[in-house]
Amino acid sequence: MKSFALFSSALVALAQTAAAVTGAAEGFAKGVTGGGSATPVYPQTTAELVSYLGDSQPRVIMLDRTFDFTGTEGTATETGCAPWGTGSGCQQSLNKNSWCDNYQPNAPKVQVTYDKAGVLGITVKSNKSLIGVGSKGVIKGKGIRIVSGATNIIVQNIHITNLNPKYVWGGDAITLDNTDMVWIDHVTTSLIGRQHIVLGNQASGRVTISNCKFDGQSTYSATCDTYHYWGLYFTGSNDMITFKNNLVYHMSGRSPKVAGNTLLHAVNNYWYDSTGHNFEADSGAKILVEGSIFQNTKAPLEAGGAGKVLAISGNGAVCSQYLGRVCQDNGFGSSGTLSGSDTTFLTYFGGKNIASATSYTTAKNVINTAGFGKI
Repeated sequence: MKSFALFSSALVALAQTAAAVTGAAEGFAKGVTGGGSATPVYPQTTAELVSYLGDSQPRVIMLDRTFDFTGTEGTATETGCAPWGTGSGCQQSLNKNSWCDNYQPNAPKVQVTYDKAGVLGITVKSNKSLIGVGSKGVIKGKGIRIVSGATNIIVQNIHITNLNPKYVWGGDAITLDNTDMVWIDHVTTSLIGRQHIVLGNQASGRVTISNCKFDGQSTYSATCDTYHYWGLYFTGSNDMITFKNNLVYHMSGRSPKVAGNTLLHAVNNYWYDSTGHNFEADSGAKILVEGSIFQNTKAPLEAGGAGKVLAISGNGAVCSQYLGRVCQDNGFGSSGTLSGSDTTFLTYFGGKNIASATSYTTAKNVINTAGFGKI
């Protein structure tokens, strides 16, 4: 019996070691610990997952199955609108917060039927690690929301998918608003109604988004061409975002839109196959792009924005004083250009945790390493 007990204890210890977070956050969210050394829990149902994410205890929450929220809150049928036309490949919109009435009053009215669970994500409280096991951790039909002062959160190796992709306002995959110290790593998002990631108007503080795949392929889109328009939305009032080693794929706009008071360090990412613009730099944006690849992207930067952009191209030495190293050139293939030579905001990098960078030639490997199931 004693040998069996020792063997059982060893198995438990091994399981807990295997359940640990892989690696550590680089850049602005360096030092985030999530649920730390809390004993891992394995929810069995959607209700248990919601409970674990929303309680006040530090948690290491392991996802070893698909959690399908589709139908759990019923469906709704109501009047929406079709701002981009009524073609079979065009997204339609819910009239959320009277959006159709106020912003698209001349758009055709249409009946929309959607899954209610997708509209609002699962609330995630402080000190949580949400980790997928292998390629099993899938959340279907509902996103996650890190809001209302939640801090110290890690989301790693999960896939969020199928949030009413036919409808704008049908759901956001990951929402941050009024938070701090969040690391999102090796996450895949696909078939999303609205934003793949949205950082709302309140401060989201220090955030690192790394090794993620934002998959814009969809039957429906606002540009009616299978390319998702509502990609990444960074508009917080005091945000610092490290965006590293991510694959942004098959988008037609807003990937990302940056505004508010946002310092964005985009390093070693791969923008691939875009029919519209990628960066949208509005007032309050401070964007440094280095060591990244733009392949088959029509417009890496939307023209006319009021934000500040520094796109490295032979001028990497300007970073040395503030980042402690030379910045890396970006690379382009069958793409438009990424302009931007504003260095006035580099002072904001002083004293911060800065992600490392490699040549853009190595960033191409992101297509093989980014996303869920790759660690």
